[in-house]
Amino acid sequence: MVNLAIVIVLSYIVGSIPTSIIASKLARGFDIRHHGSGNAGGTNVLRVLGWKIGLAVILFDLFKGVVATIIVARLFWDPSLPFQNRTPFEDFTIVQIICGIAAILGHIWTLFAGFKGGKGVATGAGMLLALAPVEFGVAVLIFAAVFSSSRYVSLGSIAGAVAFPITMFFRENVFNVDIQGYHTLIFFAIGTSLLLIYSHRENIKRLIQGTESKLTSFRGSSSQK
Repeated sequence: MVNLAIVIVLSYIVGSIPTSIIASKLARGFDIRHHGSGNAGGTNVLRVLGWKIGLAVILFDLFKGVVATIIVARLFWDPSLPFQNRTPFEDFTIVQIICGIAAILGHIWTLFAGFKGGKGVATGAGMLLALAPVEFGVAVLIFAAVFSSSRYVSLGSIAGAVAFPITMFFRENVFNVDIQGYHTLIFFAIGTSLLLIYSHRENIKRLIQGTESKLTSFRGSSSQK
């Protein structure tokens, strides 16, 4: 139980690294939360600081999810879980899922910035990349298609989050792909998608009201993301 608690806490800490705040302070000497939309996420960095810094922040946030899921999950690893595993997944996969979720929570409610972080999309994407690369790839394509047609990053992120469990469902039940641990992973995928959609609740309100800002430039534009 102690080992599992340690990797959960470490994963949360990794997810809590406030990449956008650190980048904005190093690059411009200010806190990104005081500029643009006030969100400590990669999209706000793209708009305020430009695509190079923004892309670096997004990639690092994605890397946090990968690190928590693949690397941190192996630290202090005990072959036996402190609870009975009734799923078809191997014990280590269960630990990976738990660590990935902890990292997402850390990104959204970061320990180092007053528990006010980003939306969790990039860190969640890193976890999904580590666990289900095919579904992740489809979700990225959906995000790109929706974003390129609408220029709304938030709408693309929501569409990608929804596409992940739907893709998994269709691969298993329509195309008859045997996905190991599907009956566990599908609920995990749905839960992760709901968490990311919840973190975009303010964006959804603005999309409905027609006040959400489009990402048409990468520096100095008005932002709502």
